[in-house]
Amino acid sequence: MTDYTGIAQRYLAAWNETDPAARRALVDELYTVDGRYVDPLVDAEGRDAIDATLAAVQAQFAGMVFTLGGSVDGHHDVARFTWNLGPAGAEPIVVGFDVVALTEDGRIRQVHGFLDKVPGQA
Repeated sequence: MTDYTGIAQRYLAAWNETDPAARRALVDELYTVDGRYVDPLVDAEGRDAIDATLAAVQAQFAGMVFTLGGSVDGHHDVARFTWNLGPAGAEPIVVGFDVVALTEDGRIRQVHGFLDKVPGQA
């Protein structure tokens, strides 16, 4: 049985990891070599591009943390969950929803991200 919550937690841990070497190790552990992350703002193919995307988001939202926004739902090779981004313990400034496609061994092969709340959005 797949641990969808554990995968989502490790996924968010990679977004939160600010040490470049440690973040890259998490990306390499989580994603397939040809993994893909796509949302309305970015289409990152491969681990290098995914790692660069995480670094850019960390630079843009320095000091903010990603947290799960509720329970993780999953079946077969797909998981979905809401996440929050904001100051620790405070109201999130960004809220998103990700759908993660997994391989048989639980690695991420593709992420489809959606942004539900972004700064300046009416």
